Amino acid sequence: MSHNLDRYHRQMLLPAIGEAGQKKLLNSKVLVLGCGALGTVIANMLGRAGVGHLVIVDRDFIEMTNLQRQVLFDEDDVRDGIPKAEAAKQKLAKINSQIKITAVVDDVNHTNIEKLAQGCDVIVDGVDNFETRFIANDAAVKLGIPYVYGGAVGTVGMTYAILPHTEFGNSAWEQAGRATPCLRCIFEQAPPPGMNPTCDTAGVLGPAVSIISNFQVTETIKILTGNWDAVRDRLLSIDIWDNDIRQFKVARAYDVGECTCCKKRDFEFIDGKFSSSTTTLCGRNAVQMTQKLGNGEKLNFNDIAKRLEAHGTVKANKFMLRAEIVDNGEPYELTLFTDGRAIVKGTKIANVAKSIYAKYIGG
Repeated sequence: MSHNLDRYHRQMLLPAIGEAGQKKLLNSKVLVLGCGALGTVIANMLGRAGVGHLVIVDRDFIEMTNLQRQVLFDEDDVRDGIPKAEAAKQKLAKINSQIKITAVVDDVNHTNIEKLAQGCDVIVDGVDNFETRFIANDAAVKLGIPYVYGGAVGTVGMTYAILPHTEFGNSAWEQAGRATPCLRCIFEQAPPPGMNPTCDTAGVLGPAVSIISNFQVTETIKILTGNWDAVRDRLLSIDIWDNDIRQFKVARAYDVGECTCCKKRDFEFIDGKFSSSTTTLCGRNAVQMTQKLGNGEKLNFNDIAKRLEAHGTVKANKFMLRAEIVDNGEPYELTLFTDGRAIVKGTKIANVAKSIYAKYIGG
């Protein structure tokens, strides 16, 4: 595809980018993991910057409470029940018709991360839990792909760009002497459930998310244009309410530690050692269950809708089915995706969610 560079004129005026850098962006492929608060800003800004191919992966659909901070969505998307990845693709196609956007409505896990990351130049973190981040970190190190970590909750956010140590040490960033510790060099283990604040327990201020995600975008652009010396080698932490900005020196973490991932090259998270079939969703009072179907099968929403109509209001489109159910006097919202995944809203307890699924959907 030939590209008209005129729309990127202001960006190309930057000496570190120029026309050559812009062409690198247009020839790049970026994997955006998650399309919520962080991911919408990331996808929006990378799309406007002219990254040639964005692969946007998200398991979830849009709710009214998302609109406070998830910048690519509007009330029509909530009403229409469009999955986040698909809604983002539709919006970005109107913003920049020169780029390719692939929407993947799926859960990111150890079974699919390598396939999703294949051929990508950078992985950018827009997820809300450390298990998925460690899965992404494993993939980045194993495949030799830079990974830009980011997270925000309350008024605090953190970000860090990982230029991984590769198996043969022949990447462009390693040759430039700019390899950095991976995420597990810094955070050896994921925090236990309930020990970390989430947007459900601590809330979240929209500008905190936007600031962190724009830092992530900036680091991504530096990486894609080969500006290795400009990539920040410190972990950045910002509290925008208390006006506190800190940068943590983490460069020696690789040298002094014995990282399971990037030193021993033992990819425990990709191997599924710590995988879970249920996930409590941030800020949603909901549980996701991974109920994958075999041989590319898809759920038949027509048959399911007919069964569920006796229990409450049912809405369905080609992407998902949503049913409002009252069980033992408690209201639940059950959302099914064509690949067999389910989100049960109304509980944070995995066993309760599994019970609702078993009662109304089956095995």
